Amino acid sequence: MDKKLLDLLVCPVTKGSLIYDKKAKELISKSAKLAYPIQDDIPVMLEEEARKLSDEELEAYA
Repeated sequence: MDKKLLDLLVCPVTKGSLIYDKKAKELISKSAKLAYPIQDDIPVMLEEEARKLSDEELEAYA
């Protein structure tokens, strides 16, 4: 994931910052409790495509 692109992206729901999870290939929005997938090195920034994060998962990104 390109660092410059990551610096520009924000959560489309909350406009908050994102955390890059390289292992899961996801962008994490703690404020929206969503994980946006990255497919073929392209972030899919659609709320409908994001998966909801559990409280346990959110704690791992604290």
